[in-house]
Amino acid sequence: MTDTHDERGAELRELFFETSQELLQALNDEALKLEKKPGDEEIVRVIRRTVHTLKGDSAACGLRELSELAHQFEDALSLEGTTTQAAVAEIAFAAADVFAEMIAAYRRGKKPPSSRTLSQKIQQMTAAPATGKIRRPKKSVGKTPASTTLAPRTQQAHKTGAHWTEYEKLAMTQAQASGQDVFHVTVKIDPHCAMPIAGRQLVHNAIGVMGPVLAVRPDAKSPAASRQVEFVLASVQTAEQIAAKCRIPTITGEVAIELILDAAAAAKTLPTESKFEVPPAEPSPEGVAAEAVAATATPAAGSGITPNTLENILRVDAGRIDSVLNLVGELIIGKSMLQQALNDFSKRFPKEPLRGKFADAMAFQARVLTDLQRSVMKIRMVPVDQLFRRFPRMVRDIARQCGREVELDISGQDTDLDKGILDAIAEPLTHLVRNAVSHGIEPPDERRKLGKPPQGVIRLHAYHQGNQVVVEITDDGRGMDAQKIRAKAIELGMATPEEVTRLTDAEVFEFIFRPGFSTADEVTEVSGRGVGMDVVQSVMHRLKASISVETRPGKGSTFRMKLPLTLAIIKALLFWVEQRLYAIPLNAVLEIARTFETEVHQVDNYEVLQLRNQVLPLLRLGRPVADSDSERKAKLFVLVITAGERKYGLIVDALEGEEELVIKALDDQTFSTDLVSGASILGDGRVVLILNLPAVVEHVARWRPQQRGESNSGLLLTSTDRMRLAMSSKMSPRLTPAVGGQA
Repeated sequence: MTDTHDERGAELRELFFETSQELLQALNDEALKLEKKPGDEEIVRVIRRTVHTLKGDSAACGLRELSELAHQFEDALSLEGTTTQAAVAEIAFAAADVFAEMIAAYRRGKKPPSSRTLSQKIQQMTAAPATGKIRRPKKSVGKTPASTTLAPRTQQAHKTGAHWTEYEKLAMTQAQASGQDVFHVTVKIDPHCAMPIAGRQLVHNAIGVMGPVLAVRPDAKSPAASRQVEFVLASVQTAEQIAAKCRIPTITGEVAIELILDAAAAAKTLPTESKFEVPPAEPSPEGVAAEAVAATATPAAGSGITPNTLENILRVDAGRIDSVLNLVGELIIGKSMLQQALNDFSKRFPKEPLRGKFADAMAFQARVLTDLQRSVMKIRMVPVDQLFRRFPRMVRDIARQCGREVELDISGQDTDLDKGILDAIAEPLTHLVRNAVSHGIEPPDERRKLGKPPQGVIRLHAYHQGNQVVVEITDDGRGMDAQKIRAKAIELGMATPEEVTRLTDAEVFEFIFRPGFSTADEVTEVSGRGVGMDVVQSVMHRLKASISVETRPGKGSTFRMKLPLTLAIIKALLFWVEQRLYAIPLNAVLEIARTFETEVHQVDNYEVLQLRNQVLPLLRLGRPVADSDSERKAKLFVLVITAGERKYGLIVDALEGEEELVIKALDDQTFSTDLVSGASILGDGRVVLILNLPAVVEHVARWRPQQRGESNSGLLLTSTDRMRLAMSSKMSPRLTPAVGGQA
């Protein structure tokens, strides 16, 4: 019994840590609404319900300090007169911060931080009303033993049938036609249960095992949800078996089960519309889900197909998905090995009849493997709203700190992105938003003088573009001054006056991504230290992504991040440079051109090529050719690639072809250059390096022209790197799968 109790406690605590983040986010959201609508009693009631849930859930988990603080705040919100106080929103923000810190400490097994400051603020708020009385619900004395009521097995609509929508009734009829009984199950939550919301979820999970849940009432956010929950269940089990499953000690009280539709009588008597003659109520979120199931899946009678259960969402640790993804990658490598073996077999035995059967089996395996890969990739995709939702509160705090008035406009939050990439861009995106508030948006007085509204606007927008996701951060502030950036670059010694004059405005704006670069006139807590934008650029390089800037002085700026959908498995173009095999993402290649060495020209010591009346900057991975006539007349392959918003030509010796590559991570002990983002293993066992194109372009951009004549191997790998790579080709343990799809 002790082990079972401990396991249940651990399960409740883990569930609390997950659900508490939603509660804290809801608390922040409602506090933002209350700040815009001071004195709104309905918003205060929502905040009080959120705090009440947090109090009960934390008490059930034994988190005493958090429960007591939430209880104090809830009591303060229950006082008459508090709804009109302007301080309620401020205290709600402070409470959300303190609650978050305490929960983080509990999760790490550490002592929670002091809450004395927040407690004093709450006491000051409660001292304001002179005659305020706390409204507390009466607690029942004693404990009612759990009981179960089994209704007679009669085919009739329950009196609560008024709650069911037309789609839910259709789902009930279809479940009956497929041979399942339809039950109306009412479970009362134990009044002494300290964690009613979590208890409701446990009941939902338990009853879902017995069959598809066609409807749930009331809504989880309803105040009545903590007292009672009703289900419509389709099942082949008996009422007694369902009742036994619903009995959870200390969680549930009375359980009532009534048969709505009897499968055995389906052929004789089908429910008529008159048994549900009530106007359909507005569906809850659970009801909407049931409607979607009934509308999209309409099984035929006798087919055995039943409507999907509403509780069809599993919480799976991201590490498990990463493991499956890595295994899919290994299968793809195995497919390449089999394909290579089949090619060798076909060359040796061109007339062998089994060759066709092998080819058919390989084609079938390739189709199944492609579907498996896509399915696993979709599992890792999450909406960017998981990241965007944290910014309204952050923008509000920074704007106050900087003396700005800022409105945040968010769109495209339903755009899906790989979770590993979403987590990686959290810090860069946060820094860009902070910069937009502190650097971009002007103070209200300055905006009025410029004829702008005193409140600035920052827009976060995400959308799909081909096989990429674009995230834009736009502000209507002062924009950036190219001349000021030029002067600052010269002052910091990042470029000479002669070099700066030859740069376009777009190239000048790239200075802001250099370490230590800042145009702020003073250092504040928010900005001015020249640290951050270089971190943004480094993260973009690591993700094989790009960032570009568009700005108009006095009108505002837009930072545009172009992100890959996923990083684990890519289509790549393989090529040779000095008898070594490399690869780049195929989506970065615009075209492949052939030219002669004699067509390559020098402009300010940079190599360029004239391609269809356009001057194309060239990147050379190998050593420049000698001055002999034979080498000067040799043909070159030029891969026209995109990096950011610009085009470059990559000079290579020969092409190998296209290949689907599984990215493998290389640690610093195996490889010591940032020009390579990862490696992969081909079907014949060879190791191919995957170039980090943004890093290669940046390397050339930072390489001053006068340094070009000093070395003939600027972009080549060192001999040490080549030796380590040769060791890795023998399946060194350091050549490991890229966890989460990141190299």
